[in-house]
Amino acid sequence: MDKTLGYLRETLSNYTEEHSEGRNVYRKLMEGAYTSEGSFVRDLNQKEINFLNHMLPKEINYAKKEQDEKRAHELNEVFELLF
Repeated sequence: MDKTLGYLRETLSNYTEEHSEGRNVYRKLMEGAYTSEGSFVRDLNQKEINFLNHMLPKEINYAKKEQDEKRAHELNEVFELLF
């Protein structure tokens, strides 16, 4: 799995219990054979994109606050592809 998708998978795991859309995106990521974040993003539906558009900025800001620039960068890679 692409390292960017690994960071996304880890982050999404925090959204599987209380967010049905988080569960759906997580399951899609785990079940798919995505070789890049681009291939994953192209496979998302609008509801899944909306969920990530809402969740990723919070997670990117949290990573920056924790001085985890690598995580912030990798999550931002996915976020930029959503547009």
